[in-house]
Amino acid sequence: MAEPTKRFITFESLKAHNKPGDLWISIQGMVYDVSDWAKEHPGGYLPLLSLAGQDVTDAFVAYHPNTAWQYLDKFFNGYFIEDYSVSEVSKDYRMLVSEFSQMGLFEKKGHLALISFCFMALLFSVSVWGVLCCSSIWVHLVCGGLMGGLWIQSGWAGHDSGHYQIMPSKKLNRFVQILTGNCLAGISIAWWKWNHNAHHISCNSLDFDPDLQHMPFFVVSSKLFNSLTSCFYERKMPFDSVTRLFVSYQHWTFYPVMCFARLNLFAQSFMLLCSKRKVPNRVQEILGISVFWIWYPLLVSCLPNLGERLMFVLASFAVSGIQHVQFCLNHFSSIVYVGPPSGSDWCGKQTRGTLDITCPSWMDWFHGGLQFQIEHHLFPRLPRSQLRKVSPFVRELCKKHNLPYDTASFWKANALTVRTLRNAALQARDVANPVQKNLVWEAVNTHG
Repeated sequence: MAEPTKRFITFESLKAHNKPGDLWISIQGMVYDVSDWAKEHPGGYLPLLSLAGQDVTDAFVAYHPNTAWQYLDKFFNGYFIEDYSVSEVSKDYRMLVSEFSQMGLFEKKGHLALISFCFMALLFSVSVWGVLCCSSIWVHLVCGGLMGGLWIQSGWAGHDSGHYQIMPSKKLNRFVQILTGNCLAGISIAWWKWNHNAHHISCNSLDFDPDLQHMPFFVVSSKLFNSLTSCFYERKMPFDSVTRLFVSYQHWTFYPVMCFARLNLFAQSFMLLCSKRKVPNRVQEILGISVFWIWYPLLVSCLPNLGERLMFVLASFAVSGIQHVQFCLNHFSSIVYVGPPSGSDWCGKQTRGTLDITCPSWMDWFHGGLQFQIEHHLFPRLPRSQLRKVSPFVRELCKKHNLPYDTASFWKANALTVRTLRNAALQARDVANPVQKNLVWEAVNTHG
């Protein structure tokens, strides 16, 4: 019996299927209709929508274990890509993924999770003990700082558990996510996944990457002066007179604002959990957040007076602000662009938008693995303990294919970030550059 004739479509035809309800993707030259699956996708619908109508093989390889390939058949719509070919950089990238898999690197997590949990338990215990058992104001100040350190370490643990399974079972891994994110830090792990997956897929796209969308406080590029529409938040980001005022001094306000950036994460978590958007395990998420808003205010209330309570909270937020600065260092000073991510230029987009932080191995705990940000973006499922090991391979891949592999010390990265903010601030001060009038202006200047 003769084999059925293969049906082919061009890449141009594939691009037409890039909308909700009509969402096709290509993996290794085969076309899949994931229109309905997008709603059930564990990583959310945004990564699929951002790459819709494109070849997503590299992104699929980066985010999915080998066991995921068996589930693709049910989405195959019978079409193949005409004249499908693979670039040399993609061939080498996929070969590296295969080699790392054969070496067992995706499964070798070491004892990092256990060490992290012991460290977090120590920070929590000492902080609580200091508040309840000591009367010294200086001890209370230190305990507030330790609480901020706990939030930083819980953030690293939550980040790891969101990218790969750090515990023996999925249920235990889910418990760790709720414990470290919701219960200890007050941040919804569901919101973090929604936000972080979009960031990884659309690394440094001004209109698709939420990690660059901080108006009215921060702008990393004058391209945002055009009042772009955020494809993540589904709203316009107006560059009006108020935004111009804030942005004009952003290189001075950066560190003070970072001290209180956690307030934004609290707000984003509440808004997601109270929205009509589909949130997996919403009840678990709400209960976890509730635990935080019981124990933390209760602990603060045990301090003897209002002044010490404010001091404790400010110390917690200020220390945890270090982590928010770290998040910015890896991307703020790197190359940005406008538009959707490109599945065919996966490695290029990830490396161009990312900066590694150089540090000795004994400082890895401080950066939580994000010092190897290029490695992490190319291999997001790779355990933190393996990132230093694969760094030479990634550097060689970038060198071979003329891809950037930018590195800087922690202090140099801070200087680069502030310089980027200062450049944008000086451009924002240019009165010759028109801004969109905000609603307040319109109300004051309306006649009739």
